[in-house]
Amino acid sequence: MDVQLIQELALPALLGAVGGLTRGFVGLLKALSMRRKILWGYYAITIVVAFIIGIFTGLIFNFDYRLSLLAGYAGTDILEGIYKSFKVDKVYVGRK
Repeated sequence: MDVQLIQELALPALLGAVGGLTRGFVGLLKALSMRRKILWGYYAITIVVAFIIGIFTGLIFNFDYRLSLLAGYAGTDILEGIYKSFKVDKVYVGRK
């Protein structure tokens, strides 16, 4: 394979993963400070998705390392918001 092609894919992917890992680490610290249960599977999926977001962002925007890093962080945050928006608790309104 062409070395330049590998560098154009690997570096944005790595930076996207670093951004996602940073976001995940912030969430992990928040969960620990609030003494919540840590969902390690969810954390791992977050990193994989940030890795994929970093690849596509680097390819689409002609690779700017800052954009790939930010996309990993923000993309993970956006996906977490979407996940939480569908996690709806049922609320019953009625007389006691």
